[in-house]
Amino acid sequence: MAVRKIVHIDMDAFYASVEQRDDPQLRGKPVIVACRGNRSVVCAASYEARRFGVRSAMPAVRAERLCPDAVFVPPDFTRYRTVSRLAREIFKRHTDLVEPLSLDEAYLDVTEDKTGLPTATRVARAIREQIRQELNLTASAGVAPNKFLAKIASDWQKPDGLFVIRPTEVDPFLLPLPVGRLPGVGKVIGERLENLRIKTVKNLRGLDLPTLESHFGRYGLRLYELSRGIDNSQVVPDRPTKSISVEDTFDRDVPLSETEPMIRRLAERVWSASRKESRIARTVILKLKTSEFNVLTRSHTPGSPPSSCEELTTIALTLRERVELSAEQRFRLVGIGLSNFREPEGTQTQPALFE
Repeated sequence: MAVRKIVHIDMDAFYASVEQRDDPQLRGKPVIVACRGNRSVVCAASYEARRFGVRSAMPAVRAERLCPDAVFVPPDFTRYRTVSRLAREIFKRHTDLVEPLSLDEAYLDVTEDKTGLPTATRVARAIREQIRQELNLTASAGVAPNKFLAKIASDWQKPDGLFVIRPTEVDPFLLPLPVGRLPGVGKVIGERLENLRIKTVKNLRGLDLPTLESHFGRYGLRLYELSRGIDNSQVVPDRPTKSISVEDTFDRDVPLSETEPMIRRLAERVWSASRKESRIARTVILKLKTSEFNVLTRSHTPGSPPSSCEELTTIALTLRERVELSAEQRFRLVGIGLSNFREPEGTQTQPALFE
């Protein structure tokens, strides 16, 4: 089987970089793309702001506390979409196999490059230079034999970096990594691995498949493969998002009247995630799980899509009022979702890559 050539492109602080590009007075300053206010969340932060600990999806009030001198700029998604289409045109010069991961990053399969460049490294260099020359922006790139390694590589020398993992270099690069760098290993899985005294990928590779499956079920196979640098997933172009949702379980079962703070926090997370999509969601979904593990869902499709986090939150709280259960009923989980994604009015059907 021929070795694949996968490139992962990650635009550097995309929204903030566009703002700094278009307004010279913002260059070199800590820029936070967000509206001010108690309910606003950070859409993006320049690298100058990130030095103070500011991150995307962080409440804007916290970001302002961390970086009091930051310049707040309200997001302009129409302008970001315009830049995104130009970036996508650059990618398509090299390959038709472009898969958005989110709207500021994408996988490219350049095993067969349309321009005839001999290596994936040359392709990545060419794309980064074209982005620099034509869009006056920077992007980081990772080159590897598969998707998960390419994504790790693109983060290795950010911002404005290029890192290559050749097939012969997979083990020397992968084995010393903390297991938390593997996709899917979050807080819960990480703690379970820690209990097994697994801290590095090398430690993880020491566990056989039956052991991993006994502890992690079906995800055990994925861990087994990742620890060996195996990822056979294909680059699938233009895979549309069907829904975005987040949910959380309460520390204790609570009555419906006490769910508002959690609904507000989850709505902020969903809204932040939705801003990375070129298409617009029309339907808001509220999910509740009772203390008896019964699942309730309520949904609403307004006449026009939610245009702000505040509007999304208001709809979600209104959906809560449609739950007709006794005041004594307790709930253990709440979730917020967006679905029914459509192209924005007045745009072409081809999805943009970056928003």
